[in-house]
Order: sequence, then C-alpha cells, then structure tokens
Amino acid sequence: MDPIRVLVRRGGTAEAVHRVHAVAVRGGAVVAERGDATLVTFIRSSAKPFQALPLARARDDLDERDLAIASASHLAAPAQLEAVRALLAKAPAGEEELECGLAGDSPAPILHNCSGKHAGMLALCRARGWPSAGYRLADHPVQEAARVELAAAAEVPPGELVAAVDGCGVLTFALPLERMAHAFSRLEELDGGARVSAAIRAHPELIRGPSAPDTRLMQLRRGWTAKGGAEGLLCAADSASGLGIALKVEDGGARALGVALARFLAELDLPLPELELELLSNSRGEMVGELVTAS
Repeated sequence: MDPIRVLVRRGGTAEAVHRVHAVAVRGGAVVAERGDATLVTFIRSSAKPFQALPLARARDDLDERDLAIASASHLAAPAQLEAVRALLAKAPAGEEELECGLAGDSPAPILHNCSGKHAGMLALCRARGWPSAGYRLADHPVQEAARVELAAAAEVPPGELVAAVDGCGVLTFALPLERMAHAFSRLEELDGGARVSAAIRAHPELIRGPSAPDTRLMQLRRGWTAKGGAEGLLCAADSASGLGIALKVEDGGARALGVALARFLAELDLPLPELELELLSNSRGEMVGELVTAS
C-alpha cells in the first residue's frame, strides 16, 4: 500500500504533505505495512531501550527512574534533569564526564536531550571497569556492546549494521523499518528487556515530553513501550500482543508522527482517536490550522 499521507492544512488549504512509511511485525512476520517496509534508515534515539540493556544487566542497584532516563530523549524539564543527576550519582560520575556536547544554546551538557543515555553509559563503564574517557567512540566497549545488542534484537549479523555518528556523538545504526519493528516486538524477551520496558512504561513523562507521540502513546494505552528518534522516526511495541511497529516520516518532519501513528494503529484495529487530529496555533495562541491524514 501507499505511504500514509499527512496534510498540514491552514484555513482549509493544504500547504504541506508528509509521506509516512509504517510497518507492524508480530512473531517475526509482517502483519501490516504502509509504504516501504524495507526502507533503510538510521534508528537514532529509538535505539535507546536496546542501548540500556547492558546497563540493566550490569547494575542491579538501578531503579525504574534510572533506566527510564537512560532510555530518554528528554526536554531538560526539572524532573528529567533530577533523574539524570541521580543516575550520575549512582554511576558515580560527574557532569563534566558527559560527552554528549551541547544542544543548541544550552550552557551545559546535562541539558542535552541525550544526557540520560550518556549518564547510563558512564554507569556501565563504572560497573564493567572500562575507562570512561572516549566512551562515545566507535572502538570503545560501550559502543561495541550497543552494536551487539541491536543486532541481536533485530536478528541481523553485527557486521552488517551500517554505522554513523548520532547527534550526541555516539554510534547509530541503519536498519530496514521491518527490522526495527521486529526488534521492538522482541524487546520484552531479551535479557534485561522486560526490566527496561517496564521502566519506560512506568515513567513516560521522562522519555520525552507532554506533546511527544511516544510519551502520549504510553500515557494513553497501557502496556505499550515507545521511543521516538530524530528525523521523524517512531518505534513501539505492545507487551500484551507482542506487536512491534516502526514509522518513518520520509522527509524527516517529526510533526507528522502523531496523526500518522493514530492512522496506522486504527488500521490495525487499535484506535487512538486522541492523536487523530493535531491543531496548529500561531504566536497569539489562535488555532490556525491542523494536521490530518489524507490516506
């Protein structure tokens, strides 16, 4: 089938269109798709639950909040920063050891949306006795562990994963959307996966923020684990049914993800009406447009 089309309408006139590819996998088989399920793209921050698996296995002193913030792309809200600092304290590690760099005009690395993941990587270094300097680099054991975890989850040879550098300096890997959905469908089965998934579901507010589709999906539907990624990517899984899904906005426009997710889930007889329509406001707070699916 064709990709899902998300229209951006202002005053009833469409001024932009986003094409969204989507796939659902259960039991190793594709059960639904829109667009190209074989589309290869980088998993970006949707990899964070898998990057947290070695940490979950190495540290039994971490609670759900620790594992959630290690899997998060936070917005530097007070509660989110408190969680990052708590994880750093348990590592133990200092803020100056974070290698995520600065995001935008932020004055400190801890404000970077990936600082929780980096705090988790420092905690893993402490647990394994690995040097922490350069933990973000390709030849460091932390990054090799991440490669192995993702490859095992997606059931592809580690050597076949195409690597690049993510926005926060660590490695990211390219996979077909179908393999991403497959990996998420298996997350609960992986060693440490049930613990990481439970932590993410327990603290959806830490994972991103109040308007983000991954946070909202988990708040609206019990049993779902969801994680978005840069350039319009969203992956999720339903713990009850073992269904894994992956959506990718072709042009990277993340604003299309919420309504596209609602459309795709509706086609799977899993309606999410709360996300079917997104209203657009101007600088005065006036409603001036909307995002809706056209097909």
